[in-house]
Amino acid sequence: MCRRCVLVFALLAATAAYHSLNPVWAAGQTPRAADGQPDLQGLWTNSTTTPLERPPDMADRAVLTAEEVAALDAQAVGRNDRPPRAGDPGTYNEFWWERGTRLTQASLVVDPPDGRIPALTADGEVRAGWARGADSWTNRNLAERCVTRGAPKRPGGYNNNFLILQTPGYVTILQEMIHEVRIIPLDDRPHIDDDIRLWLGDSRGRWDGDTLVVETTNFGDQIVFNSYNCCPGAGANLRLVERFTRMNVATLDHRYTVEDPSTYAGPWTASIPLVRFDGPIYEYACHEGNYGMENLLRGARVQEQDVVRSK
Repeated sequence: MCRRCVLVFALLAATAAYHSLNPVWAAGQTPRAADGQPDLQGLWTNSTTTPLERPPDMADRAVLTAEEVAALDAQAVGRNDRPPRAGDPGTYNEFWWERGTRLTQASLVVDPPDGRIPALTADGEVRAGWARGADSWTNRNLAERCVTRGAPKRPGGYNNNFLILQTPGYVTILQEMIHEVRIIPLDDRPHIDDDIRLWLGDSRGRWDGDTLVVETTNFGDQIVFNSYNCCPGAGANLRLVERFTRMNVATLDHRYTVEDPSTYAGPWTASIPLVRFDGPIYEYACHEGNYGMENLLRGARVQEQDVVRSK
């Protein structure tokens, strides 16, 4: 059995043990773990159809009305049961999706106040260009290649679930998608050497009152090829600061601030609430039968030949 699978199964077993011991949330009191820190443990999901950036037609409106939320949720129902347009093979039908619903906030980006990611720098524009096209497996999306979905993973169509566990000196976050695990030490150790670059970066945590603060650096520049990357266009100079705060029995406030001066004209912050659910979560066996990328590349070659023949 692979080492990663052993870790996943151990984490799932720990989840069951945690649920059998989890104290009841008392009114006005934050539950505490064995070390006295706030208890963030459990199963959480960030499923939502709220876009990362505020839609242009929302202009300066940061909050949706209840009527607007209901209308947008109604539009999403059955979206993938409709016949695809001509020439489009379509995608999974609605049964397979778990997008969640709209938040009242108009976008996940909450700072700058316009809800938009700051403009890309010249270097950021160049890196963004790397990820376009289907020339080779080397510049295809990392999710298509089953390599990573990034950390923290943004909401997508499915597998938006997380397991958080706390042990003395560590917080561990299992992301259901590609069953990636972040092991975050809390003992003030320095980050690893700058020459070591990781798909999920190198995380260090600390407590600021009742908020867990996690700083992550040492990302590899290839994260620019990840469509689910927390920070579209970011690369090796990314510095990410996350904040996790237990709001009530069912909600964690999770927000992250992005700094990458080589990519963006300024920092920005996203807020993506985590909502508790009963589970379970499952192993994500992405590589099994993964013929998608082969077909993408084959399709791109066919399109190129069509262009040549039309000239």
